[in-house]
Amino acid sequence: MPQAVYIDIADDLRERIASGRLRPGDDVPTEAELAERWHTSRGPIRNALATLRAEGLVETTRGRPARVVSKKATQAVDMSVPFTRWARDLGVEPGAQTQEVSLRRAAELAEPFGISAHAHIVSVLRLRLLDGRPTMVERLNYTEDVGRLLFQVDTDAVSITEYLTEHGHPIAGVQHEIDAMAADERDAALLRVPVATPLLRLSRISRDAEGRVFEVSQDRYLGDVVRFTVSGSGISADGQYLRAVGR
Repeated sequence: MPQAVYIDIADDLRERIASGRLRPGDDVPTEAELAERWHTSRGPIRNALATLRAEGLVETTRGRPARVVSKKATQAVDMSVPFTRWARDLGVEPGAQTQEVSLRRAAELAEPFGISAHAHIVSVLRLRLLDGRPTMVERLNYTEDVGRLLFQVDTDAVSITEYLTEHGHPIAGVQHEIDAMAADERDAALLRVPVATPLLRLSRISRDAEGRVFEVSQDRYLGDVVRFTVSGSGISADGQYLRAVGR
């Protein structure tokens, strides 16, 4: 069966964007121009543009041609993938600049950890980069027995998730929650943006094989660099929409 015309059109435009012939900010040829070039109606053209829009390659606005946008790094929220591995899978170089690793009282984090407010936890504040560009601020918190391992390693040089896994603390279950927040002064300074810049916040609770919470963390992303995708299974048998939770 011949391949649908819109797929060929989308492939051609995608290649032109990838090669730099169409750069961020450039207008894509108009629907009329594409229809003439491909000897087709506007239906396949619109399907091709919708495909590229869904991939985050173009934006469309009523009354003007589609425009190429800076492609955002996409991270699925229905799985847990370490930042370092995720970045390399994207073909970009991950970076880390640790601001502090400290031992402190659990205080306000006692409840999600299920421990006393006077118990100790280990906290990490770390800036993450993609190809040298500030991208995300990690605010990581671990139970004392797990977190003390981080005093023995250069946290700028490792994936903390993978390092802890190698030392007997793999994530057996994880819960994520995504919301928006305004950058505070520390976030703004690290990410080099104004205070109150909108950030995407990914809050994470990680459990071990016994179901014990050993990590309660937040990743605060620049929204113009990263976007999240959620895969859901549709509508349940009782007609209720299913909620997708995860990374």
